[in-house]
Amino acid sequence: MSEFIKVAKTTDIPDPGKQLFEVEDHLVVLFHVGGTFTCLEDVCTHDGGTLGDGLLDGNTIACPRHGAKFDIASGKALTMPATEDTIVHKVKVEGDAVFVQINDD
Repeated sequence: MSEFIKVAKTTDIPDPGKQLFEVEDHLVVLFHVGGTFTCLEDVCTHDGGTLGDGLLDGNTIACPRHGAKFDIASGKALTMPATEDTIVHKVKVEGDAVFVQINDD
């Protein structure tokens, strides 16, 4: 399993907000919503497009290409045209540091 890697300070991402990072050769989107940080692979499972440029609305992110929506905590595909969930990565906060652990499964 991968190690946790520091990617940001808690103050780097507004609440609500999101930011794209490269972690261990993965592009990931780190979200900060309601005081909680979550992280998804930056891939829409519908056609491989990026989620990082999508519209964040509460706890959902909409793919900017075709509008598929995903839950930012579970990665669950919520609307068509996506039918498969996207990958969730683990996040931990220590002090003002935010760490991400890549999900290798």
